[in-house]
Amino acid sequence: MSMITATVWVPRGYAAAFPTKYDVDEHELARISKLAKLKLDDANEELGHAQGHKEEDGKTDDDSDDSDGKGVHVSQSKGDADDDLREYDLDHYDSDEVDEDGEAVSMFGNAKSLAYHESNAEDPYITIQEGDEEDEEREELQILGTDNMVVAAKVEDEVAHLEVYVYEDEADNLYVHHDIMLPAIPLCLEWLDIPVGKTSIGDTVDQSSRANFVAVGTFDPDIEIWDLDTVDCMYPNAILGQGGEDTKTDLEDGKKKKKRKKSKKPNDDYHVDAVLTLAANRNHRTLLASGSADKTIKLWDLSTLKCAKSYSYHTDKVCSLMWHLTETTVLLSGSYDRTVVAADMRAPDAKAPRWGVESDVETVRWDPHDANYFYVTTENGVIHYHDTRAIPSSPEKSTPVWKLQAHDESVSSFDVNPIIPGFLVTGSTDKEVKLWNVQPSGPSMVISRNLGVGKVFSTTFGPDAEVGFRLAVAGSKGAVQVWDTSTNAAVRRAFATRVAPVDGEVKERIIGMDEDSSDSEDEGGVEPGGETIHGGNGWESMEED
Repeated sequence: MSMITATVWVPRGYAAAFPTKYDVDEHELARISKLAKLKLDDANEELGHAQGHKEEDGKTDDDSDDSDGKGVHVSQSKGDADDDLREYDLDHYDSDEVDEDGEAVSMFGNAKSLAYHESNAEDPYITIQEGDEEDEEREELQILGTDNMVVAAKVEDEVAHLEVYVYEDEADNLYVHHDIMLPAIPLCLEWLDIPVGKTSIGDTVDQSSRANFVAVGTFDPDIEIWDLDTVDCMYPNAILGQGGEDTKTDLEDGKKKKKRKKSKKPNDDYHVDAVLTLAANRNHRTLLASGSADKTIKLWDLSTLKCAKSYSYHTDKVCSLMWHLTETTVLLSGSYDRTVVAADMRAPDAKAPRWGVESDVETVRWDPHDANYFYVTTENGVIHYHDTRAIPSSPEKSTPVWKLQAHDESVSSFDVNPIIPGFLVTGSTDKEVKLWNVQPSGPSMVISRNLGVGKVFSTTFGPDAEVGFRLAVAGSKGAVQVWDTSTNAAVRRAFATRVAPVDGEVKERIIGMDEDSSDSEDEGGVEPGGETIHGGNGWESMEED
């Protein structure tokens, strides 16, 4: 089984031109050794606890095994055991063999006749020098200023990891640059542009600094933060949550403390259940909001790596968050309790405006082109468009500006184009990706496509003006497709005033990686020209149910 649960773009210019290899110096090796020992001690403690419950049952089994059926104990004498082992001559097992002259025989017996060189440059048989290999590897890792990164949260054969892609728009190329192993199934991603964990705890982060990090929410209650410019990294730069506090304390003390049992009761310091959504504040760059299955919203200070405030606006899982683009302290949140809240994080005790929808919320998004409006998508396949100035007296009396039945199944992914006004995309578990044009008269569908990614879990538009029409799509088949929607005839007609004119016929571009061989081929795919192919026999893989 292979699937991608979330994707996020990295804007141009933020990725390092030459990502660095993970350098394991003495200090880092000591830190890794301590972390590994802590995990090993935890595993041994759990194993010993589990075995303790089975000791009494084990004694009964041992008694029955050592008897001959009549209650008589049967054992083998030491002399009999020695006789059985004598033929193998174990006393001389490690001794070297000798030749007729009594000299020891070794694999490299003629080593005295070998020639030695002080450096590889003097050896005539070594044609590829060390510097050449380093230069070639450095060139392979290079990322150009015109490249975009796309980070995908992937699960493959029960192994969770991040795949970091490089998208070369001019070359129509998408490839995996490197990957990062994760401890649990990832559920959400958020790109960060500040160096988290690279400054001393409590230090003020330079607001002019630029970095390339990603925050990962998983089925575990902790949030891991990784540096995307470091290849082959073994441990995250920072962990937000109880796991990070315990590890930091143990590393500082240099010894293993008694393991604290993880509480399942919501508290003000950390999440106690899966992290479902993350939202970075682009104006107050040290603030990261997280929503969890424990029904709470946490506000994290990335300079201290601690929870600054906890909020309980909802009565069910919090599944989607987004900061307001101009009122930078207002956070929009959606929940499985079928409500949406727009709350000012500076006034946690104030009554926040609340809107209601007909089913569980899937996604909430502010309109980047008009700050007074926001979108809500639901499990029933409906899109709601609300005006924040029309606050209902109760959630049940909410009246959207317009409402659209976009899909027959859940709208599992949704995005609003930040560059082109009125350009929306929806993805659904019905495997269809739909593009929409929102005009003053209301929304209208531009095109519907099956891009061959299975059930659609992620649809995200490119963040830069140069890739504004590019759409990254991923789903239950574990493949990423980047669709240049500007090459589609229907999109060009709908957004004619915002698409650069091209002479002659335009060939549709969909760039992607080859699908995993384990995925079903009968479910359909996409030809190079972009036409949808449906399976002929209607068979559907049970892995996607």
